[in-house]
Amino acid sequence: MSAITRTQHALPSGSTTNGNRRRWWALLVLALGQLLVVLDVTIVNVALPSIGRELDASADGRQWVITAYTLAFAGLLLVGGRVADRLGRKRAFLIALTGFAAASAVGGAAVNLAMLMAARAGQGVFGALLAPTALSLVATTFPDPRERGRAFAVFGAVMGGGAAGGLVLGGVLTEYLSWRWALYVNTPLALLAAAGAVLVLTENRGPDRGRVDILGAVLATAGLVALVYGVGEAATDGWSAPPTVGSLAVGLALLLVFVRVQARVSEPLLPLRIVAHRSRGGAYLAFALVMIATFGMFLLVSFYLQTVAGYSALRTGLAFLPFAGAVLVASALVGRLMTRLRPGQLLAAGLLLAAAGMGWLTRLGPDSGYAGHVLPALLLIGLGLGTLSPVAANLATFEVPERESGIAGAVFNASEQVGASIGVAVLNTIAATSTAAYLAAHPVGRHVPSAAVVHGYTVATAWAAALLTVGAVVVLILVTARLDSRSAKAPVAGSTAPAPDAPASRKAPTNRPLQRSS
Repeated sequence: MSAITRTQHALPSGSTTNGNRRRWWALLVLALGQLLVVLDVTIVNVALPSIGRELDASADGRQWVITAYTLAFAGLLLVGGRVADRLGRKRAFLIALTGFAAASAVGGAAVNLAMLMAARAGQGVFGALLAPTALSLVATTFPDPRERGRAFAVFGAVMGGGAAGGLVLGGVLTEYLSWRWALYVNTPLALLAAAGAVLVLTENRGPDRGRVDILGAVLATAGLVALVYGVGEAATDGWSAPPTVGSLAVGLALLLVFVRVQARVSEPLLPLRIVAHRSRGGAYLAFALVMIATFGMFLLVSFYLQTVAGYSALRTGLAFLPFAGAVLVASALVGRLMTRLRPGQLLAAGLLLAAAGMGWLTRLGPDSGYAGHVLPALLLIGLGLGTLSPVAANLATFEVPERESGIAGAVFNASEQVGASIGVAVLNTIAATSTAAYLAAHPVGRHVPSAAVVHGYTVATAWAAALLTVGAVVVLILVTARLDSRSAKAPVAGSTAPAPDAPASRKAPTNRPLQRSS
């Protein structure tokens, strides 16, 4: 039985309106939980110089403040999604919020770099449980296609705009309070979300499963950690450095073994049909691609504004506010269009808007102004991300049996994390290589270094624009599903008919909420 069905049954007769209101309060709580995860990807970035000075940390040490979070988060996402499915999603959500609050408080009180890194790793661990749980709860709480579209519009806006919000909030807190508040701020927000969860969420879990796939959990965690670590090393040491090559090789090998194991075991950690579904797979691909562009853009534009345009860290953070606003506007519009247009069309439109924004950045020069060159690009990329995120999040659990919505949400979050890591590493490498080539080809002059840096940025953004354009075509071909009631492929949530991509011998409710055609 779906979460919303249980909620209505638990209320007195005639209280459907109260049940509807309770669902939207639940969405607010879930969005706040997701916001914590997204904020913490970037909120500490602008505080790193202050952290380095107070804790006497080297550049490599400061980078590990970021890496400790991303490695734990990315590595444990699949495990976190499966834990939510087995443990119960409300219970998992509360555990994740409480743990995240505690880890944030420890990080804010850190007396040395080791303590801070341990706290950031703790945030990543609980974030890996929090993110897929929140997504699966949204999917199971809103079975009606129109309400579901609006719910994912809110959720997608949080996912898309939260990273830029982290840059702004981190800059403000570091500038006017202390870098410690970039961590402390999570504690009251997490506890507020936990209190709300107790009041408005109902327990939601699938039937008890068989034995836990321990081997799959170990392989998935080790493989994702090695892959994300290798990509991170590439951003600093280059793609040919032994640590980079070794980590990437180990990560890919472990993930290939993981796939082979999942195809053979009776109770896999990740049923392969979840990622093999063409529309879900297209959504995962689209979100990974837009994350490559978005986080690559964060890196390149931040460097440009601070090293070329001379912006302070706070002013740089504030410069990204229009990006967040564009995400919110596009998400609100798409929430109304999601059941009217094909999701493949919306995903492709989002990728093309982001491609146009990255293409606009190729016009940058050493003397370019913010209003004429940076701002239009931020708006286009924000509109693209806001168009794509709600649709991709909705499709992430498309036609997935309700008992497996947590693991489907985990795959979606993993595509985000891997895409963001690849975007930073690959675009940074292209920019650095192009800058070096420019310097080698031009005689030294007063303006040559700035011109070389900007040239590197424009080459990187041109490659990103091309990748997004090709991706838009691929996604348009892959994603054929509809998110409205005209599609009758899947049974109504709470029914006992088997989900279309589930084995015929298993019957379970699906969170693909569609009305049956008459």
